[in-house]
Amino acid sequence: MPDTTDPAASATAARARLLTAARPRLDDLRRLHAAVDSAARGLADHYGARLACRRGCTGCCVDELTVFTVEAARIIDEFPDVVAEEAAAPSGGCAFLSEHGDCRVYAARPYVCRTQGLPLRWFEEADDDEVIERRDVCELSSAAVDPVQESPDTCWLIGPYEDALWRLQAHVDEGKRIALRELFGRDARDGGADAEAGK
Repeated sequence: MPDTTDPAASATAARARLLTAARPRLDDLRRLHAAVDSAARGLADHYGARLACRRGCTGCCVDELTVFTVEAARIIDEFPDVVAEEAAAPSGGCAFLSEHGDCRVYAARPYVCRTQGLPLRWFEEADDDEVIERRDVCELSSAAVDPVQESPDTCWLIGPYEDALWRLQAHVDEGKRIALRELFGRDARDGGADAEAGK
């Protein structure tokens, strides 16, 4: 029985429970992430240097980012030593940023991180039930890329992959999200044990 008075032991137990619940869906998640990577790579290649998003740019790597638990489980599964032995990055940026500004769990990064920087396209329903198309791009790329002028198929359509991810999550724990910082057993802010994972 884990020592629930020890925050690090509690975090370890919470990670184990999360991984056990999500493990049957991890191969499906890896296939989904691979499909996202393939589609995102095509768009990134299309825009090339016009997109500011690249290694070393951490503008979107924000603190308190939450993800579905199935994606958190992939990080735990593939990078157990990072979450168990290393400390979270200082608050203000993503908990998984290294001291050099790159991602310590890049291969298992969540869906949202796989599409950062791409021109986005989505649909909203207005008050009069009219459906309106919206587009946007990271402000760091906005001088070189105007998504309104781009062809629809050169913008990332928000919806289809999110729906697929939601369906995977529904098999694990419908709708539950977790802050990435909560996955760590140690917190860089004080060098001690972080809050319990999976609260």
